[in-house]
Amino acid sequence: MANITAAMVKELREKTGAGMMDCKGALNETQGDIEAAVDWLRKKGLAKAAKKAGRVAAEGLVAVESAGHHAAVVEVNSETDFVARNDAFQAFAREAAKIALNTDGTLEGLQTAHFPGATETVSEKLQALIATIGENMNLRRVTKLEVKKGVIASYVHNQISEGLGKIGVLVALESEGDVDALSALGRQIAMHIAATNPVALDASGVDAATVERETNILREKNAGKPDHVLAKIIESGLKSYYKEVTLLEQPFVHDGSKTVSQVLKEAGSKVGGSVTLTGFVRYALGDGIEKEEGPDFATEVAQQAGRA
Repeated sequence: MANITAAMVKELREKTGAGMMDCKGALNETQGDIEAAVDWLRKKGLAKAAKKAGRVAAEGLVAVESAGHHAAVVEVNSETDFVARNDAFQAFAREAAKIALNTDGTLEGLQTAHFPGATETVSEKLQALIATIGENMNLRRVTKLEVKKGVIASYVHNQISEGLGKIGVLVALESEGDVDALSALGRQIAMHIAATNPVALDASGVDAATVERETNILREKNAGKPDHVLAKIIESGLKSYYKEVTLLEQPFVHDGSKTVSQVLKEAGSKVGGSVTLTGFVRYALGDGIEKEEGPDFATEVAQQAGRA
């Protein structure tokens, strides 16, 4: 039997909202596999949909930079939040995002690009910063968006300096309409994305493995029902799921009576041209990175006292 720790139970409770004993039972049933335990609880009707946003975050910064019809977002990780507040670290993150505007949008392209007026590459500059500050850092990911006509709107949540924060969002709006009006609309949609964390633009963009997972959960929760009834339940369940997790189907956070798709359609008359949302990206600092949890401060002090 797997060793089920209190930390594992706590993590599962935070992910699902299920009771402590239910979480412990789920972990025992799945040999300590957290994700499998989430599914087990959902199949039993004891948990809400798993949310990736609940994962432990690493430290560092998300940097956003835009210029005309293109923009970039970059994540740079550090070991501590203290370093993230360092002026040199912030300057590196900001400059990396600017450099990304003139690359092919890949991580390798950014790492090998040179700093303006210097012989050092971005990767070499980061290594020098590590040597200076004395803490490990990582240029983790980068995404670049472009439009032919329209705007790339941006939003930074928990901003600590211009273009730097914990969550960075870019939204690409193709339109021949008024740029200022488009920018205002794009910022509102970017704020919506920061709040709701959609997994895709529409149903066609949802990962096939995710669709299969949701289908299996619906099938097992309704096991024993006639096939024709089960098929309708699955179809209805997936529609509800898509409304929750796809951007265009989500209720707009600024006006819950409309979906994002409806807001875009109505915006045409306000901006002076039809508006198409062609893409978006949302970076949450440390999303998906698992951090080892050491002892709490009181335990650490007790351990130190025991060794004294």
